[in-house]
Amino acid sequence: IPSPLELGIARGEIDARLIEPGVPTPTAPDAAAALGVEPGQIIKSLLFTDGDGGVVLAILSGASRVDRARLAATTGHRRLKMAPADVVLARTGYPAGGTPPVGHIEPLPVVLDARVAAMAVVYGGGGRVDSLLEIRPGEILRVTGATVADIADASG
Repeated sequence: IPSPLELGIARGEIDARLIEPGVPTPTAPDAAAALGVEPGQIIKSLLFTDGDGGVVLAILSGASRVDRARLAATTGHRRLKMAPADVVLARTGYPAGGTPPVGHIEPLPVVLDARVAAMAVVYGGGGRVDSLLEIRPGEILRVTGATVADIADASG
């Protein structure tokens, strides 16, 4: 059964390309090496929960860490913590570690880090542990209605 991401691409609703590098890509450096791109072009899509049923998807460079205080301030949530794997699967339709930035089973509030938004092309989770998604940050904004904000911590 095709995923919402695969269907969206096939129907022309999402302008992106799925890539199967043929090697495991569990980390941003692994993914960058497999694709022959700069590590900074690898993005991660992390689901956070507020503990009251609210969630937000944060998208940032694989080399960066989320500043949860900035993310909370941007979204209006009081406290945010990483969503457990079962919540990630239930809310996005994809396993943690393979979550794509677009093509979820339900609309999610999305915050795109400003540094990622400024890039031409990025590579993120493709919905499965063995696939990656090539997409323009502008397409992530168009598809998700994301908010652009500086959510990476100062070291990243």
